Amino acid sequence: MKIALINENSQCSKNELIYNTLSKVANEYGHEVLNFGTYSAEDPTQLTYVEAGLLTAILLNTKTVDFVVTGCGTGEGACLAANSFPNVLCGHIVDPSDAFMFMQINDGNAVSFPFAKGFGWGAELNLEYCFTQMLAHPAGNGYPKERVVPEQRNKKILDEIKKITHHDMLYILKNIDKEFLMHTISGKNFKELFLSNCDDSETSEFVKTLLK
Repeated sequence: MKIALINENSQCSKNELIYNTLSKVANEYGHEVLNFGTYSAEDPTQLTYVEAGLLTAILLNTKTVDFVVTGCGTGEGACLAANSFPNVLCGHIVDPSDAFMFMQINDGNAVSFPFAKGFGWGAELNLEYCFTQMLAHPAGNGYPKERVVPEQRNKKILDEIKKITHHDMLYILKNIDKEFLMHTISGKNFKELFLSNCDDSETSEFVKTLLK
């Protein structure tokens, strides 16, 4: 599984810490982490939480990655932004039990963390334990066991509802504010990471025209 890390700009100083912690756990379970920034305060592409949501949707809808780890100060903004797009089911994660239950009950493809609120002593340990609970178990098995059937049924219903209530990603990219889109995909490693991993040829060709 390919996992993207996307940091909102206010928490960019923690990008290396988060990337290293996530990579440690992901590598243990045979997954790969792609770091899309924001990398530091000096990074020319300072992603807002709304742009983090858009980038999350681009990467997931084009199958560039299979899963996204993102966040902002409280984790709420990035979560709301990600969930406003099609085919993104993002959970707000604070502790390991959140991580475990979101993956088992909701079987989502993105998570958003509060990288400022409550991020104090032992924060990297909490992250490591959260990432472990996310990746150590097959997702969608339900919790508790007597709730498995209705939880899996509700997840399928939600997926079908989102297909109706959202436009497809290519339509969004062609109609969204051009300046907003261009800033979102202007990260120093975006072009290389996206074009070498994207599994959607039509969207890939469109993005290439933007990056010329």
